[in-house]
Amino acid sequence: MKKYLALLLACLMAVSLFTGCGSSGTTETTAAAAANETAAAGETAAADDTAAAPAIKIGLTGPLTGANSEYGLAVRGGMEIAVAEINALGGLQIEFKAEDDEADGSDKAVSAYNTLKDWGMQIFAGAVTTGSSLAIAAETVNDQIFMLTPSASAVDVAMTGSNVYQMCFTDPNQGASAAELMAEKWPDATIGVIYDSSDAYSTGIRDGFLAKAEELGLNVAVSDASFTADNKADLSTQVTQCKDAGCDLVFLPFYYTEAAQILTYANTIGYKPTFFGCDGMDGILNVEGFDTALAEGLVLMTPFDANATDDATVSFVEQFKANNDGKVPNQFAADGYDVIYALYNACVAAGIDGNTPADEACALLQEQFATMSVDGLTGTGMTWDENGMISKAPAAMVVTDGVYVPMG
Repeated sequence: MKKYLALLLACLMAVSLFTGCGSSGTTETTAAAAANETAAAGETAAADDTAAAPAIKIGLTGPLTGANSEYGLAVRGGMEIAVAEINALGGLQIEFKAEDDEADGSDKAVSAYNTLKDWGMQIFAGAVTTGSSLAIAAETVNDQIFMLTPSASAVDVAMTGSNVYQMCFTDPNQGASAAELMAEKWPDATIGVIYDSSDAYSTGIRDGFLAKAEELGLNVAVSDASFTADNKADLSTQVTQCKDAGCDLVFLPFYYTEAAQILTYANTIGYKPTFFGCDGMDGILNVEGFDTALAEGLVLMTPFDANATDDATVSFVEQFKANNDGKVPNQFAADGYDVIYALYNACVAAGIDGNTPADEACALLQEQFATMSVDGLTGTGMTWDENGMISKAPAAMVVTDGVYVPMG
């Protein structure tokens, strides 16, 4: 036993001596390596912390069923592509959820919003339509949840509160842009206006158009050929009114469903003016049962061209078609895509993640949107004013051989 203890003691002394022999020559190197390892570990930990932070929750409400589902499904599809791309980058992650509000600007819209709030939504990337946005915007003000709507264009939406922003043009601005384009391309035209007097979107564009048309001296022969949500099943009277007034250019500031009716009836009576629509017209080539040949020559205001050849647009169109049975994305899909990226970039810049309370995120996002500039599918150098209204260049397309072609 004594021999064993002596041997063990000798071994320990030998190990001690061996270690000591190398220590004076290697201490500096070992310390430097340790420092490098510590720094690398710190960077890894920081990356792990970002990856480990809960995903930020972004919600959308829109018409996912019903007559206006073309808009809601397009926006959702565009947003889902952006979310997938961002999450593949690593770092800040997004959890996305969409609720159907059926474009009902009342109880259904608010109910859909409350469902998202109960889910834990931190940022609201909706609503899609103006009516629903007007119903929900006041709720976001009370809850201090940042709202960036992809496509609700009424001035009253943005003016609801300092936390409410728009990705699309306001109605009066879109109407004014339409009048300016008409003055440039068709200065001698006799113009008729058909609009939905029960709809804030349609009425807002019409009012902005008429104000600018008067300023520019355009010949508006028919300005009050209106319909409402209750009597839009038959729009023949409004078409006939424009025909009888000799209108060779007819402005249609409303959605594609009713526009398809008008183009169909005009063809029936042999009336062939130039029809001119706004962003709500985007989707007319996908109306079930509509003869798209009747849309040939149709002009519409839209900031997105699915036929553009830049890398970003080509990639987006390919992904959208792959996810949606070959359907070509419209402006609303592109608006949705741009909304998610604008929010993501602002969140990264402000240090917002899934741990940030909604009201704190709201304040930080307002600070970012006051100064940031965004390049997206629907515009470059996009900025927002103090009321949350966007500034970007308008663009017009003409339906040619069944596709949108930029107006020259």
